[in-house]
Amino acid sequence: QAQRLWRRMGLKSPTPAALGVLLALALLALAHLPPSLDRSPHLQPASSPLSPRWEVAAPLSRGQACSERPPAPPARLRRDQPPGRGRRWQWRLAGDAPLWLSDDDLQKMQLLASGWVVSKTRVPAHGQVLRVGLRAVGDTEGDTSPADPEGDCQDGRCGLIKRPSDLYEVLAFHLDRVLGLNRSLPAVARRFTSHLLPYSYTNGSLRPIIWWVPDLQHLEDANNDQNSCALGWLQYQEMLKPRRPTLVTGDAPCSSIPRGEWSRLALFDFLLQVHDRLDRYCCGFQPDPSEPCVEERLHEKCRNPAELVLVHILVRKSAPSRLVFIDNAGRPHHPEEKLNFRLLQGIDSFPAAAVATLRSGRLHSLLLESLRMDRELWESQGGAEGLRPLLRTIDRRARILLRYIQEHNLTVFGDSP
Repeated sequence: QAQRLWRRMGLKSPTPAALGVLLALALLALAHLPPSLDRSPHLQPASSPLSPRWEVAAPLSRGQACSERPPAPPARLRRDQPPGRGRRWQWRLAGDAPLWLSDDDLQKMQLLASGWVVSKTRVPAHGQVLRVGLRAVGDTEGDTSPADPEGDCQDGRCGLIKRPSDLYEVLAFHLDRVLGLNRSLPAVARRFTSHLLPYSYTNGSLRPIIWWVPDLQHLEDANNDQNSCALGWLQYQEMLKPRRPTLVTGDAPCSSIPRGEWSRLALFDFLLQVHDRLDRYCCGFQPDPSEPCVEERLHEKCRNPAELVLVHILVRKSAPSRLVFIDNAGRPHHPEEKLNFRLLQGIDSFPAAAVATLRSGRLHSLLLESLRMDRELWESQGGAEGLRPLLRTIDRRARILLRYIQEHNLTVFGDSP
């Protein structure tokens, strides 16, 4: 019948080969028809969030970490800009988070790095520091409820934005976790754009933001509210002596802090050369005339040890036997010939896991792996090459500390959480 139709139309009957070509063209055209609207793979459901987020891959289990397979490449942050979403960035974590960063750390880092700023509060006596309330991206309840600064902070949804010069607090956080001390607070580097913040905070400068602890214990004394307990230098040295009572008469908060906590603090402060806690008077080295301890005439008090006090000795109400390390920027460029060994005075043992990490020779590489998690900090410092001079300084201080431990026949002790 097909041949009769062709003859009636006055056309020559096509060959089988030509029919095959026509059939192939028809099938090709069908394949390129657009799919029905409800089945298009490129459409997102109406409920898909359009906000940036920091997707964190689950960390390796310890069994996986110890397997014979080569380790996964170090984790790093990648910031993607989805098409059509302007300057809203999407945070992703490629690979696995290092084992020393807990799930709680990662959640807090996510909030600090990408949470919306919903409120701000000045911190008394800290002119360039702001406490901000944060709402996690995708928090639908938070999008509709009004900002409640105190309520947000009590719920653990606040951060402390500090000065650009305090950026090394981010390094301090990663050092704390790599060494297994777990006494400092989560911190990330971030550039802010919120209209709620002053221009000096949104001018593109990179600032550290540190998680705000909702239950830090402070003394009621307005002149000494940066401590959980009032402790003088001589009293502190007495507490460190072995086989001596650890109770401090009339000072319950300090009596709850075991000697091992002071060992962790001394090790951490020596590596970073944080003087403010144990030696704010600069008694352990000869300070330059421009040092605050000289300008404020604190250094003169070194002649009378009875006048010396410790500051920023803080604990949480929920964990009164565990120190909280704050203001950890330290002195990354403090000269090696002026290292402050007074920070180690009275300490006769150190945490075993931290010392083992220092002895392993891997501190440099472990810190690089951890710091890659913070893309803003990583890029601002020039990546691994830019960070190496600073990490070499930490490495040299670690070797000096190990030599000090050996020369003084100091011991190590088992770690507690």
